[in-house]
Amino acid sequence: MVQRSRAGRPLGLRAFVPAAARVVRTPSVWGVAVRQVLAMSPPHWWRRAPFTPRPDREYVRFRTETAYGPDARPGADDLVAYLRWCKAAGR
Repeated sequence: MVQRSRAGRPLGLRAFVPAAARVVRTPSVWGVAVRQVLAMSPPHWWRRAPFTPRPDREYVRFRTETAYGPDARPGADDLVAYLRWCKAAGR
């Protein structure tokens, strides 16, 4: 299910929370989720505030827009499907 933003504005944290909650309820993808976050995070992320491994916002925007279009955002099940694909592909 794809969520759409109003007037093309990014959904931000409100769009991320349901997807993260879905991942938390799917223990079989926890390991690959951690690996993917670390792989997409900038090098030496621990040296810059907020000291958390998270992908660059522009990178995520680009990847989401190329996959879903400029006004759409992936749903929670899409994230779990992607993580299962990564796990099956051995990524």
